[in-house]
Amino acid sequence: MEWRAVFKHARISPRKARLVADIVRGMNVGEALGLLQFTPQKGAGILKKVINSATANATRSKGVDEDALFISRICIDDGPTLKRWSPRAMGRATRIRKRTSHILVAVEQEME
Repeated sequence: MEWRAVFKHARISPRKARLVADIVRGMNVGEALGLLQFTPQKGAGILKKVINSATANATRSKGVDEDALFISRICIDDGPTLKRWSPRAMGRATRIRKRTSHILVAVEQEME
């Protein structure tokens, strides 16, 4: 069975979040959390929270052992882009695009 957690409108660009997600995809939950704890990127902290949420969903609903879970799926999709303006020379303006992400993490129990 698969348990998931979704974090919508995360204030990190999808490109930067995918770099961190590629590191932990397919790992055991305990190993992934240990690795993310010492990863300096901003996406590591965000991804760690979502993995903890998916793990809590699994352990509370069926009483699954946390050590038997692994990350089966991580999807990071584009969210809405916030558009802002920055003043430039001679009365012009430049668009600033603040990107957001939708992060989905799914965990499954290892078959023994």
